[in-house]
Amino acid sequence: MSLDRRQFLKGSMAAAGLAATAGSLPFAVQAAAAKPKVYFTKELSAESLLKMYRLVSADITGRIAVKVHTGEPNGPNILPRDWVKHFLAHVPNTTVVECNVMYESPRHTTEGHRKTLEINGWSAFTTVDIMDAEGEVNLPVHGGKWFTEVTFGSHILNYDSMVVLTHFKGHSSGGFGGSLKNISIGCASGKTGKAQLHREGNTPVARGPNFMERMAEGGKAVIDHFEHRMAYVNVLRNMSVDCDCAGTAAEPPVLPDLGILASTDILAIDKASVDMVYKLPEKVSAPMVERIESRSGLRQLSYMKELGMGSDDYELVEV
Repeated sequence: MSLDRRQFLKGSMAAAGLAATAGSLPFAVQAAAAKPKVYFTKELSAESLLKMYRLVSADITGRIAVKVHTGEPNGPNILPRDWVKHFLAHVPNTTVVECNVMYESPRHTTEGHRKTLEINGWSAFTTVDIMDAEGEVNLPVHGGKWFTEVTFGSHILNYDSMVVLTHFKGHSSGGFGGSLKNISIGCASGKTGKAQLHREGNTPVARGPNFMERMAEGGKAVIDHFEHRMAYVNVLRNMSVDCDCAGTAAEPPVLPDLGILASTDILAIDKASVDMVYKLPEKVSAPMVERIESRSGLRQLSYMKELGMGSDDYELVEV
């Protein structure tokens, strides 16, 4: 079931109304219903990215996978490489991780993927771990209705924590691409996992509620694997209605740059990102809203809630 703009905003207002009554509840009830924090800054810079991460990094330990969408050749909207370089220089034991893709692209093979990393400037300062370069691993999906397990790049087992640095934008299939898309489709293996998420048997599942639910279950497998050792940072800049998967063919960005969000709750941060889009003047947000709703993109959020992946009732803390 998809939600339209009116229903989505009505739900947000209802959540705000419930929050207003929280002060009258017993302390124990209030504590149990504590809202996850989503930190927000309007400042867009390498220093700001690092600052926002540090607000949510308390549980990040050991060998740290940094999941970034490194983009198609010469992709114009991907995260600035100097930002990620600055991040890696100040956070020890970090490795940028990726997986090969299913669609027709140089990144379909490990060799072509490495060439693309060189073209896009990543190889100038780091070695990206293509997690499915040496095989695959199945991770269980607890409580899913589509999967009992999903296949990921085997190197995911080499890490103790994961930091998800996401360029928030639209998506041709998902409606929008936030932290969920980054860890689900982004970590699924190119050979098997991405096909699992995009197909039901031999039938392609390109968009709609079914696809959103499958993507959420893939994300749940990653979250269950790392448990609480995950942190999410969404960068709201250069937001095209198309994903960075589209490379140079992506539509030009249609929204103003908004800032950076950070949280330890994947549902809260993706909901906050979508909320910021919906709160823009309608004539400004219309192309992105149309992209989200025409693909049933809001089902990403409602199904993550049903799976217990986080809370959509968050506290926004401006930094």
